[in-house]
Amino acid sequence: MLSLLTPGQIPESNMANDSPWYVYILKCADNTFYTGITIDVDRRLQEHNTDNKLAAKYTRVRRPVTLAYQEKLTSRSRAARRESEIKKLPRHKKLALFA
Repeated sequence: MLSLLTPGQIPESNMANDSPWYVYILKCADNTFYTGITIDVDRRLQEHNTDNKLAAKYTRVRRPVTLAYQEKLTSRSRAARRESEIKKLPRHKKLALFA
């Protein structure tokens, strides 16, 4: 049976979104880093390495990429904030995250 939602009502499946989000750093073939967020790190890594439609433009021309770092966070917004923080770090501080 299909249930109808009133305007502004959140579907039950989205109310308890317990899925963790991850911020990740990839090391590219040219020794540069790419930082992103996802709910499935393994799937995203595979996409960066094999799928030209789903991979980031940056990683498409820098394959293969390997996972250098991942950090689990409780929400998409926290993961996005952490991604922004990491992207602002100088290279040596990024290296210190996974050294």
